[in-house]
Amino acid sequence: MHPIYKLLHPHMRYTLEINALARQSLINGGGVIEACFSPGRYSMEISSAAYKSMWRFDMEALPADLIRRGMAVEDTSMPLGVKLVIEDYPYAADGLLIWSAIKEYVESYVDYYYSEPNSVTSDLELQGWWNEIKNKGHVDKKNEPWWPKLVTKEDLSGILTTMIWTASAQHAAINFGQYPFGGYVPNRPTLMRKLIPHEDDPSYENFILHPEYTFLASLPTQLQATKVMAVKDTLSTHSADEEYMYQLHEIQQFSVNDHEILEILKRFSAKLKEIEDTINQRNKDIRLKNRSGAGVPPYELLLPTSGPGVTCRGIPNSISI
Repeated sequence: MHPIYKLLHPHMRYTLEINALARQSLINGGGVIEACFSPGRYSMEISSAAYKSMWRFDMEALPADLIRRGMAVEDTSMPLGVKLVIEDYPYAADGLLIWSAIKEYVESYVDYYYSEPNSVTSDLELQGWWNEIKNKGHVDKKNEPWWPKLVTKEDLSGILTTMIWTASAQHAAINFGQYPFGGYVPNRPTLMRKLIPHEDDPSYENFILHPEYTFLASLPTQLQATKVMAVKDTLSTHSADEEYMYQLHEIQQFSVNDHEILEILKRFSAKLKEIEDTINQRNKDIRLKNRSGAGVPPYELLLPTSGPGVTCRGIPNSISI
């Protein structure tokens, strides 16, 4: 019955299932990652170390992430308070459009339900949910000073925008291009089995004469390559029953009876369709060299819509395959 449950519910579809499947065959000991990626049996240890030293909830927000990585600077004159250092950066340029739409949608939703002063702090279920995320979900980081406070409706909107962005557009941008870009193994090999020879190595002369032979001999084995291709194909595929973010009002119409909330959902859907038109126009702009021209595929990973299959586009509501 809780309004924040209803808001987040579409964005958690199949997430527990996909995590369970990943633990079973992808990131498990001896699984695909350990068998087919450069770090081998240290893969999860490296990922854990990266989480320990780098992961911060507040940095999962797109504007903060771009600033941290040096791809944007703070600029109060810009709508989202950031200015891109490289304007022709498709992920960031399109991502900020999607981020802005999610932010506007969430703020309108939260404003409707938390209009009274102290309504956020007096919501015991909401406060309990946020405390559980910090103190149980991330017990190793529970005392970090960077956790957002949950006092005002602005605090709540920021937290929810980050969650929805991560589960939808951020995952789509990272996930659904895996097979189109890496299905041809020499284009994105997950490991190389040989080092480049030094000048004093016996094989150095042959390397200089025929570097392509060294490259081909260094690629993953046929078994490794086949495994990676199969996994990337599976991960990059939209299922026939995929639920996309632009369909949000259609999915929620049976659980939301309030007319004003339905209007907020419809405005969000319409905004996403506008963004799709904008992205399509950007991909036709010959001045944008990172998304058009000879040998450069259009950047479509953040187009909201998609059909089933491997399409290299489409933003589902949740992390699901």
